[in-house]
Amino acid sequence: MKIASAQFTCVPGDIRANVRQMTDLAGEARAQDAQLVVFPELALTGYELEALVADPGLLVGADDPRLDAIRASGIATVVNCAAATDGELPAIETLVYGAGGELITTYRKQHLYEHERSVFVAGRQDGRFELGGLRFALATCYDNHFSELISRGTADGCQVHLASSLYGTGGGVQERAAVYPGIARDANVYVVLANHVGQAGPWTGCGRSALWAPGGSLLVEADARTTMVVTAEIG
Repeated sequence: MKIASAQFTCVPGDIRANVRQMTDLAGEARAQDAQLVVFPELALTGYELEALVADPGLLVGADDPRLDAIRASGIATVVNCAAATDGELPAIETLVYGAGGELITTYRKQHLYEHERSVFVAGRQDGRFELGGLRFALATCYDNHFSELISRGTADGCQVHLASSLYGTGGGVQERAAVYPGIARDANVYVVLANHVGQAGPWTGCGRSALWAPGGSLLVEADARTTMVVTAEIG
């Protein structure tokens, strides 16, 4: 099957504007015959933690009507967002929708990065789903620095590791370049990274969303400046 990774510059705190961008990118991925498209961390709002604290209206649920256009895009989508929980704090959550708009699974980021710990609650369960005869594992940004999470996925038969992330310019470029091909090499799985490009909260996303083959060889990589999707055949 063919998988797409999408990168774009989020409009801060504007779910409807970001949904429009994501729907356009999903359409591009579908036009390239992709069956699944992955979006960056907190793609619905941008990485805007102060805004998420101040405005509960920026939290979404799986059936939020503001996501109708994404669910109707005709392609499976991996959408990362801030989601309401049963507790006082929201979670950084991944929603996976099928090509028909049905919810396949959800996943909550388990390893929160520094300042995120005062804003969000950490997830407690791994994320898995099957599509096109393949088994997928989910991870969000800092999760990918924890080998035990990766190992649980491979032990559970996952062949593809999907990462919605935010890596900035500067040190983030080197960090991204080490982490993701390293997962592909060490776990012997396909790895799909969707990263921000352009302004993302306090950082500037370094782009370079990419897909790697088992063993760590690069299949395809986006540039560092452009809103775009990149696709590769896997499996």
